[in-house]
Amino acid sequence: MKLKRFNFKTVNSTNDLAIRIIRNSNNKAGIVIADFQKKGKGRYGKKWISYKGNLFVSIFFEISKINLSIEKITKINCLLIKKLLSYYYNKKITIKKPNDILINKKKICGVLHEQLIKSNQTFVVIGIGINLVKSPHISDYPTTNFLELTNTKIDKKKIVIKLKNIYEKFIPKLNKLNLINISKI
Repeated sequence: MKLKRFNFKTVNSTNDLAIRIIRNSNNKAGIVIADFQKKGKGRYGKKWISYKGNLFVSIFFEISKINLSIEKITKINCLLIKKLLSYYYNKKITIKKPNDILINKKKICGVLHEQLIKSNQTFVVIGIGINLVKSPHISDYPTTNFLELTNTKIDKKKIVIKLKNIYEKFIPKLNKLNLINISKI
């Protein structure tokens, strides 16, 4: 499955834009990439702090024929993103349930899932924010970024290509998954 690319300089939220694309077009799958978000979103209406230079992406695709709960899909997506991050950092990377990815007990990535129904088709939108060059200060929740961890600036274009490839290979397999083989991702 190919994800259609949608590239933007500045958006309010990549998830909101992905939802608008689903509602106003016939696109079944895509990846929305932005250099900056003015109103990035976290869970429960929290604000995602979007520093320029970090990665802001939303992936969307139809899940109508998939028999997995949103909780299981969240777990799968966290595992896929952990796989992506392991290309750039070869030490321990952990998932803090339900949707944060940590390195050294510090948040480096957040994942936000939303569902949308359009004409009896169910879509999932996966918002991914990765701290590449700068971390927000969040009281009582330490954060980190790849530049701080590795002294290396990750090329955003290359990480987007890797992420897109991971999802394009994975999405066709999604409806064959069950609880037993989720951990093998």
